[in-house]
Amino acid sequence: MLKTRVMPTMLYKGFGLVKGKAFDSWRRTGGVMQTVKVYDMRGVDELVLLDIAATEEGREPDFALVDEVADECFMPLTVGGGIKTIEHVRGLLKVGADKVAINTAAVENPSLVTETSRKFGAQCVVASIDFKGSEVFTHSGKKATGLDVVAHAKECERLGAGEILLTSAERDGCMTGYDLDVTRRVAEAVRIPVIASGGAGNYEDMAKAVLEAKASAVAAAAIFHFTEATPARPRSTCARAGCRSASNWYNVHSLNTGTYED
Repeated sequence: MLKTRVMPTMLYKGFGLVKGKAFDSWRRTGGVMQTVKVYDMRGVDELVLLDIAATEEGREPDFALVDEVADECFMPLTVGGGIKTIEHVRGLLKVGADKVAINTAAVENPSLVTETSRKFGAQCVVASIDFKGSEVFTHSGKKATGLDVVAHAKECERLGAGEILLTSAERDGCMTGYDLDVTRRVAEAVRIPVIASGGAGNYEDMAKAVLEAKASAVAAAAIFHFTEATPARPRSTCARAGCRSASNWYNVHSLNTGTYED
């Protein structure tokens, strides 16, 4: 059985990290660098950093921030927010990102997914899909696209994405459990790893996402910010439930289909 990754998600909004409910992220949760250092000490499998305001504000990725984070982050780092061009991707990889999460651009400029995959390898392309019901939303969950979430996931795979970060905008921050139905339908429709996101309230929710919804990994934020839960505990819960935990990302899905280009 493939190993299961537990991935804390950090939502960045100009002044620092935030978290709320249903993509209404207003509550401050601390500084980026302090949080990164804590997660590093706790030995998390991977870390996700999303600039949730960049696309709406028309900003490019904050390369200086990612450079600073990467210097303190000794685990695989996925970065998203404001990515519109291959130059943005190249810049993020150069300053230390291991993967890029492409969300709005995957809808508005699908060729970016393919170009990134061809130039840098599918292993660094994360198709970030936010959904409500069965519909894909962009611009931090504010813009409806009319796209079906399963069909869009399949298209992202066809375009060259190496994995999918699947986030329920309605369950985000509510800690009521992942959307197991949509997660399962997406996981069964694609051959690439699916990361369940949005709604984790306890360790059992994470195990259900893997065992019942067939996710390859779980991402979470609120449970780590607002409870005593730690990223290490889900590993033992998943192990007891019958799935293995990841000690490092190299043991999970080698999907490199391209060559890094400077």
